[in-house]
Amino acid sequence: MAAVKVTFTLDAETVNRVQRASERLCLPKSQIIREAVQEYYQRIGRLSETERARMLRAIDEMMARPPSRPAREVDQELRSIRQARRSGGRKSRVERSL
Repeated sequence: MAAVKVTFTLDAETVNRVQRASERLCLPKSQIIREAVQEYYQRIGRLSETERARMLRAIDEMMARPPSRPAREVDQELRSIRQARRSGGRKSRVERSL
């Protein structure tokens, strides 16, 4: 892999962390940065533990609420949607009561 020299501006604490990591792991600072960027890049699109917990709480709260419609009505709408998908789409808008 060909190396490309680049310039970035980092705050003092980040520079200190890179320096300490370099010393503790006996790796060049550029290697520390490369590995950090690779790990960060692999996490893109994944939920953090905080986001995951928040979403699970929202699901738990939603599941604890009583249903807003009878199961029979929901089942009927789902059948209608499935049938419409098989036949190329709904011909008219399905009205649902709230």
